[in-house]
Amino acid sequence: MKRVGIIGCGVIAPTYATTLNEIDFIDLVACSDSVPDRAAELAASHDIPRVTPLDALLADDEIDGVINLTPPTAHGAVTGAALEAGKAVFSEKPLGVDFTDGKRLVDAAVENGLRLGCAPDTFLGPGLQTCRDIVERGLIGEPVAANGFILGPGPEHWHPDPGSFYQLGAGPLLDMGPYYLTALVQLLGPARRVTAAARVTRAERLILSEPRRGVIIRVEAPTHVSTIVEFASGAIATLVSSFDVAATQYRNLEIYGTEATLAVPDPNTFGGPVRIRAVGSKQWRDLPLRATHLPLRRGIGAADMLWAMGSGRAHRASDVLALHVLEMMTASIDSAETGQRVDLTTSCAPAPLLPLGLAQHTFDD
Repeated sequence: MKRVGIIGCGVIAPTYATTLNEIDFIDLVACSDSVPDRAAELAASHDIPRVTPLDALLADDEIDGVINLTPPTAHGAVTGAALEAGKAVFSEKPLGVDFTDGKRLVDAAVENGLRLGCAPDTFLGPGLQTCRDIVERGLIGEPVAANGFILGPGPEHWHPDPGSFYQLGAGPLLDMGPYYLTALVQLLGPARRVTAAARVTRAERLILSEPRRGVIIRVEAPTHVSTIVEFASGAIATLVSSFDVAATQYRNLEIYGTEATLAVPDPNTFGGPVRIRAVGSKQWRDLPLRATHLPLRRGIGAADMLWAMGSGRAHRASDVLALHVLEMMTASIDSAETGQRVDLTTSCAPAPLLPLGLAQHTFDD
């Protein structure tokens, strides 16, 4: 049994708490938030025994792992403190707000012999697992290129506190890019170089959601980024991420192979549909999804990490993967600022597919 505490009890915390409470080898024992009432509400609604200050949670020797759900600007400090306290950590994305920050955390985990994992874990869902299997079996031929689109009008239309989305280290690329870039790494392998252009379309944003409707946000991060990613395999992907688009007909992600095109489901979700259209065919074909016995919810990557701690194997939503994705995003911003291509210094192998026929809520054969 792995005893776990949640740090950061905001919008996504109830989803994690629900998932972790469904996994029989995890005991969710504590939660903490800078706003104590928020932690108390999560504890009451999800049967979490203790609400505790951050320092007390980290000092608790009986807690094996921490789920870091704080805002991105706090990821580095909280994850670093948890690793220093001897805890395994699973963090919400991104791993940090800059590459140096992320590299420091990965190095600290290695030095202390601790597990460090990071969202997104959506690639463990049956949709993206099916896509990975299709690519590995050569059903689309050699992957040549990919297109991904993350297009919308911005989180001020729906999020209760959208200000952090426009701070330095955020914006549409660092907020939503991890889903798409993680999926691309799983399907195409590691990247080697990025080129990008970016802009800030409006210096200020008006919050249109409750409870802060009418408040003005100052924009610090680029709100429209176009990135070209060159992969070590030779495939080339284009990713457009924007908070400046009122409406679009472009969705999600497509992989273009020499024999067929693969329509990938939304990388921000766990399910399908998965569609393929072969060269010469006039119709798209829906493919059956790989079976899973896991909850189709955020938190399964953390569960996989905690399970792997006992089995001794590497975990799938790893710090190495998250650092590679973080470098792709921060290098994109650097490229946009300098007008130069940026060669990447990190790499990673795609995580192994989940085995078919898993026992309920386990992660190995």
